[in-house]
Amino acid sequence: MINITLPDGSVRQYEQGVSAHQIALSISEGLARNVLAAEVNGEVWDSTRPIEADSAVKLLTWNDTAGKSTFWHSSAHLMAEALEALYPGTKFGIGPAIETGFYYDVDFGEVEFSSDDFKKIEDKMLELAKQKEVFQRTSVSKADAIKYFTEKGDEYKLDLLEGLEDGKITFYTQGSFTDLCRGPHIPNTGVIKAIKLMNVAGAYWRGDETKKQLTRIYGVTFPKASELTEYLHMIEEAKKRDHRKLGKELELFTFSEKVGMGLPMWLPKGTALRERLVQFLTKAQQKSGYEQVITPHIGHKNLYITSGHYEKYGKDAFQPIKTPQEGEEFFLKPMNCPHHCELYKFKPRSYKDLPVRFAEFGTVYRYEQSGELHGLTRVRGFTQDDAHLFCRPDQVKDEFKKVIDLVLHVFKSLGFDNYIAQVSLRDPENKTKYIGSDENWKLAETAIIEAAEEKGLPTVVEYGEAAFYGPKLDFMVRDALGRKWQLGTIQVDYNLPERFELEYTGSDNQKHRPVMIHRAPFGSLERFVAVLIEHCGGNFPLWLSPEQYIILPISEKYEEYAKKVSEELNNSDIRGLIDFRDEKIGRKIRDAEVKKLPYMLIIGEKEMEEGKVSVRKHGEGDLGSMTLAEFSELINKEITV
Repeated sequence: MINITLPDGSVRQYEQGVSAHQIALSISEGLARNVLAAEVNGEVWDSTRPIEADSAVKLLTWNDTAGKSTFWHSSAHLMAEALEALYPGTKFGIGPAIETGFYYDVDFGEVEFSSDDFKKIEDKMLELAKQKEVFQRTSVSKADAIKYFTEKGDEYKLDLLEGLEDGKITFYTQGSFTDLCRGPHIPNTGVIKAIKLMNVAGAYWRGDETKKQLTRIYGVTFPKASELTEYLHMIEEAKKRDHRKLGKELELFTFSEKVGMGLPMWLPKGTALRERLVQFLTKAQQKSGYEQVITPHIGHKNLYITSGHYEKYGKDAFQPIKTPQEGEEFFLKPMNCPHHCELYKFKPRSYKDLPVRFAEFGTVYRYEQSGELHGLTRVRGFTQDDAHLFCRPDQVKDEFKKVIDLVLHVFKSLGFDNYIAQVSLRDPENKTKYIGSDENWKLAETAIIEAAEEKGLPTVVEYGEAAFYGPKLDFMVRDALGRKWQLGTIQVDYNLPERFELEYTGSDNQKHRPVMIHRAPFGSLERFVAVLIEHCGGNFPLWLSPEQYIILPISEKYEEYAKKVSEELNNSDIRGLIDFRDEKIGRKIRDAEVKKLPYMLIIGEKEMEEGKVSVRKHGEGDLGSMTLAEFSELINKEITV
């Protein structure tokens, strides 16, 4: 007999070799029907896999992230089976689950493939799903695996096999399809009830532009047809909120091929919005003791060799800028922290001077492959709301907690109330990706975990997501449509102070090394604005809106009064514009609604005689007639920042 510990702490005894499915069945038949996989001692397993020793077991359903991921990975295998049946000779790359479903990278050879083919693939997948094909796991020797895929003629699987160790290779088979896969998988295909292939794109094998471009097919599946209907409705709503579409309609930003891909340019209205975000955070930072600094857009190669960025990212960055002096090379700045380390070294520091808090809205440049660029969310030039705090070891936790407060202030002010803090730690199995000693990593990780606990943050731990120089706390925000975005980040770093030989004189009159905290509540202004646009559908908080009102004169004879109203409101720091077009008032109102202008002030003969305005609110309609003082009071009450 073995002991199985369940998430509620209860312990049950079962015969050795019991599966998670059998455990679920012993609790209730309903639970057993819904179990997709199981977490056994922290590792996700097939629900049918035998458990041979005492274990902690969590049964995973569609409501668990890992359960959903297993469901979607199995769906990728189902799609591959359908593709192989419909297009014999197809070769397969990788087919992982992603946050919104799954994809598979496919080589169709000479076959022309497009989204027009989706329907027949969906039908074939549903046909196979109804057969309730069981996912069977088999351990295979490396020699046999190579033999199988050599005979099949699938060079992509052979490429994957090169990096795998003998004794750790498994195949999964469902129906007529066999794949190289670690798993886990759902018990059988029968639980897949609703299928939709979403789009098709190109993807280079292994992400290498020098290798063949494969066809990447994205899909999503659900255990209920009603859930697919809800999802498709959400997708349609997301299209309406797409920041690229709204950014153009609201005249916020643009791109130019002549300027360069991934290099956004801010139009006047977008610049006004962006500058208000900068002013908002600058004000909050000043209250918290930050000092504003400015550093160059480029840095000498030696700066990034010292920081370690050149070794880790040099090949993927913009290539060096060479000067007339032989051997001299500069780089476009990929991050601000090395410059700030040099600012700290400007003069000797005492323990009494710490913490030193440098803040900069610094534009940085990172080379992203053209296929990965996406509006403002993935660009090659962006501005970070960056700050670096240099403090004593005994100050780290308190400073970290103050930064958490600042991040939460930003979220609250902009309506992001659904978030979780991700504790991003290094991969314990692959420490070569990181710099610094185990001792410093432990100190940094402990500081983050304790600070998050003391602030009562909802957290999850993710291994392998740390920066190369230190662990971090990433804030994962869900927008109005429930989509997850990584926004603010805070990082503890014991390594860059060592690499730059930063010092302060302690109370013992000896030299000591400061600890560095990196933080960016917005993350980047570009990405933050993109998420904000989609979160609020372009209906910005009134304090942030580029224009808070538009005056709509009914005819030309009321334009002078309109100018007088606008001047008085502008003098009260309420910003807006006048629609002087020779259009009917109905058309002016419709156009103002499309442009999402918060308030419309309609002016006709009655309003001019009474010294008032007729007020309409975007999305709500008529609010009645008001004096300018009453309208100003309405605006000021709504502005909370």
